[in-house]
Amino acid sequence: MSDPALDDRAHKAGIISEFRDLFGNIQVAPEESKLAILAAMGLSEADDTPEPALPRWHVCATEEPPALAVPGDWRIVLEDGSEREGRGPLPALPLGRHRLESEGARCWLLSAPPRLPLPRHLWGLMAPLACLRSTAQGGIGSYDDLAQLAEGLAAQGAAFVGVNPIHAGFPAHPDGFSPYTPSHRRRFAPLYLPTAARAAEPGPLLIFSEELPARMQALEEEFRAAPPGAAFERYLRHEGEALHRFATHQALSEKLGAYWDSWPAAYHDPQSAEVAQAAHDLAERVRFHAWLQYKSEGALAETQSRAKDAGMDLGLYLDLAVGTHPHGAETWDDRQSFAFGASLGAPPDAFAPQGQNWHLAPFNPAHLIDTGFEALALTLRQQLRFSGALRIDHILGFERAFWVPDGDLPGAYVAMPREAMLAVARMEAARAGAVIVGEDLGVIPDGLQQALSDSGILGCRLMCFEHDGDPPWYRAPKDYPEGVIASFSSHDLPTWKGWREGREILLRREIGILPPEHVDGMLSWRGREVEGMDGATSPYRNGYGPEAPEAMAALLAETAACMTALQVEDILGMDNQPNLPGTVSEYPNWRQRLPASPEEIAASPVLANAARIMKRAGR
Repeated sequence: MSDPALDDRAHKAGIISEFRDLFGNIQVAPEESKLAILAAMGLSEADDTPEPALPRWHVCATEEPPALAVPGDWRIVLEDGSEREGRGPLPALPLGRHRLESEGARCWLLSAPPRLPLPRHLWGLMAPLACLRSTAQGGIGSYDDLAQLAEGLAAQGAAFVGVNPIHAGFPAHPDGFSPYTPSHRRRFAPLYLPTAARAAEPGPLLIFSEELPARMQALEEEFRAAPPGAAFERYLRHEGEALHRFATHQALSEKLGAYWDSWPAAYHDPQSAEVAQAAHDLAERVRFHAWLQYKSEGALAETQSRAKDAGMDLGLYLDLAVGTHPHGAETWDDRQSFAFGASLGAPPDAFAPQGQNWHLAPFNPAHLIDTGFEALALTLRQQLRFSGALRIDHILGFERAFWVPDGDLPGAYVAMPREAMLAVARMEAARAGAVIVGEDLGVIPDGLQQALSDSGILGCRLMCFEHDGDPPWYRAPKDYPEGVIASFSSHDLPTWKGWREGREILLRREIGILPPEHVDGMLSWRGREVEGMDGATSPYRNGYGPEAPEAMAALLAETAACMTALQVEDILGMDNQPNLPGTVSEYPNWRQRLPASPEEIAASPVLANAARIMKRAGR
């Protein structure tokens, strides 16, 4: 029998007690899971605080009076620090996050445009940055390589070049290189800074344990060779304490280990006397890591400038990871913004019958609201400083996030303040004049895709999944929504060539994560999918064979989607996908070098053909 008091506390905290899974079954969160999630939020004790006179947040349209009745006198502290006072109706407000106070209550007024404009119909290319150097060149792909690729793509008419997340990672742990498990999402990865460093004998796979130390050593030599100069000193003053804390964390990581939970307890608190002493003792290393951020931001700004100067509408299309490592720089610096004792994940489904634990720290919604969504706003703003488009990974987390408590406990969904988070995304995109894409794949909560559409935030459509019936009949191009980015697949799915061959099915069998008895049936179904795709591309091929990447590009170009993305692996005819979900060491995730240089990619006949196809379709 359930505990009514616990159920009420869980409900107030946004814990969704039950949900319908992919198979139609109702899953109910046990009391132990509710208690664990409440504790992770810092709500282990019952809260008897009466309901406040104001809501905790309110979304309003920029330059329009908020439709919020306020009893008594009020004071508004605007985002820029200026204040307004009055009584009665509230005034129109500029773009930003503003704090309303009245009779001891506080409400965050989120002033944002109701809807972002859609971009014109355009196309671009997705590429894995680390792997952007060929075997002959060796080394890790760099921001300069990305700029060269952008310039070559712009000459072909592409409007953007997209990459995986480039957040700061773990230099002290070269094997912790997944771009979707970052150390800090408001800092950037210095491993992409250009140097001549490379592994002793570069091969088709990146070996981060060799490549990363070699690159860091080259950067240290550059740092020591000449004083950084006055521009760096201005950067330090502008970034202030936040950069100093991050650089201190990085310096401590070299001494104490990559992950702060393994450090002596005295170093867990960034404000401790021991950390202050360490920052003093390691001053030169702290300065070096701050310089790496200075160089990374400068390189990113130059890359975006080169892309735009070459004629790209959007330039860089960056990717924001859904979460952060629970024991990286971001959580060390900003402990209260995150929940500890639970991880982001996903409920059981056909791909992962036991469910998924992503080992990523979730935003704590209670603290997020208390601070006016500051951590979210600053994270989005930092990414949008250097990009014309930003993909928000797993934007389903704006509606609800699946939390997996530590220990052997079932997970549960936690409701998130969707309308507020979407308003913050619109706000930051409007500041930057950028496009926002929300990765809305998987089990979609009711109403989320409509909310994205109403906000002008693009959804994602993968052509390989856009079919129905048996044999598979693919969606007609005109039936795609306009407010989406369409692509054939993604970095987590087969390439065009690999998909046609059932490559990922065979790989999963070889690795042992797919029962052999399922293989024949899956390959048979894939054969029907390929047959259906060949029928779908037939009217648009213009002489290309059904297996040609150009056939896929032609169908993609004709969709109503305002943005379309090609993948570099398809342009180069590669079999294997960049990442195989469900694997760690069994598959070379994020480590497969491309078989061509940036210049060779831009000069590829397949790319030139695809560019002509896109232009004929009005992109």
